[in-house]
Amino acid sequence: PGFPRQAGRGRGIMGAQHDLRRNAMSGYANPLTTRYASREMSEVFGDERKFRTWRRIWIALAEAERTPGVPITGKQIAAMKRAAKKKLNLDRAARYERELRHDVMAHIRAFGDQCPIARGIIHLGATSCDVGDNADLLAIRDALDLVALRLARAIELLSKFARSQARTP
Repeated sequence: PGFPRQAGRGRGIMGAQHDLRRNAMSGYANPLTTRYASREMSEVFGDERKFRTWRRIWIALAEAERTPGVPITGKQIAAMKRAAKKKLNLDRAARYERELRHDVMAHIRAFGDQCPIARGIIHLGATSCDVGDNADLLAIRDALDLVALRLARAIELLSKFARSQARTP
């Protein structure tokens, strides 16, 4: 996934924009991130992105398991895909998590509530670490993509500055 370049428009050289009013669900929040992280980087590691990524992983898992003949129907996968586009039912997930004391299981149930036909195949054959670790790896990949874009922009600006100062004694 590409990230648009954020040159100019009141942003610093690395594209940072600080907003202490960030929604905690869309961006990772702690004192360091609210002071120093860009909105985009904070969103990469935010809960909303993580929970949506879990859903994408569960869909990919179901599609992969269907191929070797696991009894998963196209209707179940289609229901998961439709549900993944809906608003996250975070209140319900929070209730399940208080009851279960397990974040992944809570979100499995919450996702299942949004696609009841697929409830029995969500997370089938996976561990919590399978989902959580892969979601973390995807976040790290996206963060590195963002860093690469910003680094390229910094190099571009430094190069332009160096050329403008080439004749300075």
